[in-house]
Amino acid sequence: MPAPISIIIPTLNAGGDLPACIDSLIPGIEAGLIRELVISDGGSNDATRLIAEGAGADLVTGEPGRAAQLIRGAEAARGEWLLFLHADTALSRDWTERVADHLESRPDKAAVFSLVYRSDARMAKRIASRANRRTRWLGLPYGDQGLLIPRKLYDEIGGYDDIPLMEDVRIVQAIGRKRLAILSAEARTSAAKYERDGWRRRSWKNAWLITRYLMGASPEKLAREYR
Repeated sequence: MPAPISIIIPTLNAGGDLPACIDSLIPGIEAGLIRELVISDGGSNDATRLIAEGAGADLVTGEPGRAAQLIRGAEAARGEWLLFLHADTALSRDWTERVADHLESRPDKAAVFSLVYRSDARMAKRIASRANRRTRWLGLPYGDQGLLIPRKLYDEIGGYDDIPLMEDVRIVQAIGRKRLAILSAEARTSAAKYERDGWRRRSWKNAWLITRYLMGASPEKLAREYR
């Protein structure tokens, strides 16, 4: 029987972060969980494609845009489970045990990982803790936390919507809090944007964007302001 999970990673000039992300998946190969690695690239002009090919990934290319890239990656994937990851996220080594348990005990539910920022800044733990509480209480994780979902459930809810922002929020809204678990294994994600923009400024900006989205602002309008 083929391994159950297809890993899908959208990339755009992710050569600096992608090797660590891929390295963190090796325990899943050793445990017989990973069927394939699909890299959905949006036109990188750095070493991203060479890294993907060197790792034996299936490379899917097309126009840039995270939602569109996730959709293309899912269309190319063949696994019974899909695991969507950001290229700047590396999973903790215990992810295989936590995921294997989830596949066996909750085969009809999606799951995300616990968020950790790769930073020694005091605010890093505070903001990650806030995001994890939001996930538990509201069922609204960040895309940085990954998304593990049965193919059957992914197809049932229609997958990702091709929108310029908030695609990660929209899909977990479609999944629903009762069908979303949070795993204790960690998604250790880059803190580069927070360190560049300032921890408080970036976190408040993110909170304001999602609040406006939940109040009815269009992803198109929010994307123009975000960028």
